[in-house]
Amino acid sequence: MARWQPGARERLQAAALERFAEQGFDGTTVAEIAAAAGLTERTFFRHFADKREVLFFGQDRFEHMFLEGIDNAAEGPPMSIVAAALESATAFFPDERRAWSRARQAVIDADPSLQERELLKLSSLAVAMTRALRLRGIEDTAAALTAETGVAVFRVAFGAWIAEGEERSLAELQRAVLAELRSLVSTA
Repeated sequence: MARWQPGARERLQAAALERFAEQGFDGTTVAEIAAAAGLTERTFFRHFADKREVLFFGQDRFEHMFLEGIDNAAEGPPMSIVAAALESATAFFPDERRAWSRARQAVIDADPSLQERELLKLSSLAVAMTRALRLRGIEDTAAALTAETGVAVFRVAFGAWIAEGEERSLAELQRAVLAELRSLVSTA
């Protein structure tokens, strides 16, 4: 087996995603993932705590990009600040990552425990965004509502972005979802 070759984490992620798609998440072992990547189990565990982490690697960076957008946003209404956070986070999802994200989501959608983990990730994001908005002086209820709304906008736009045949960028889709939300709110 190859040792210390560059790109081990990416190879493990690609091998895992392929195995999960073919055999299901529960039907895939770490040994199979490592072998498919041409690596050892030991190397797998240097990069990931368990096989779920293959799908959720980078969560800290994901959250950081939203929080950085809140920190760097110009003064304005809470939803404008969250719109800046959404825009900032699009860098985490370049168009060349769309196929991987689509395959990853299919694996998550097929497994209730992974769905739960995904929801926990998004819930943690909403909590972190709420805290960041409060630090900017936004009142508690407004901060919580705005953060939760921002996560909902992200989820809807992300679902559209990974849909077969979709060609618009995540940034374009988030702007469209925000515009739709504003039109719904103005007619309420």
